[in-house]
Amino acid sequence: MISAAWASPDQAGPAASSLPLVHQRVVRSQAEVKRLERDLARQESDSKQASKRLQQQDQAIAELQKQLHELQAGSSAGQH
Repeated sequence: MISAAWASPDQAGPAASSLPLVHQRVVRSQAEVKRLERDLARQESDSKQASKRLQQQDQAIAELQKQLHELQAGSSAGQH
């Protein structure tokens, strides 16, 4: 009688024959993790760029408001 420990992989049972399937799943999962990490990095980069654009727009709005107030102050001073 041959024990399971000394048997060939075909005779060792389902655990040994399922190792390639498990390995394939691990490889696919690792590839998916890498893809998700790349997606996350891209989204973070996009978010930083959008935040920078918003900050620049806020600064431009603040400058325009300042100029508007100065014009309004000059206009009301010239009317008196």
